Amino acid sequence: MTLDKHQIDGLPEFSSKTLPAQEFEDRMTAAGYFTAGSAPAQGGRLKIWWAHSEYQRVESIYSGDKQTVITAYHVA
Repeated sequence: MTLDKHQIDGLPEFSSKTLPAQEFEDRMTAAGYFTAGSAPAQGGRLKIWWAHSEYQRVESIYSGDKQTVITAYHVA
């Protein structure tokens, strides 16, 4: 799983494989996304869902310490 493999509507392409959580969250909120829920993920990681008024929902996967976003992608 790498962040640079996916394109998120409303955001420029990611050029790195991961991002610090705060930077990712700042980009998401600046593009109009808001958090819509969270759940534990495999391997002690965390899933956070993001919603938008125009774009499909996004699922992001955070590291176990919640400091790094490992990947994010649109889900139906």
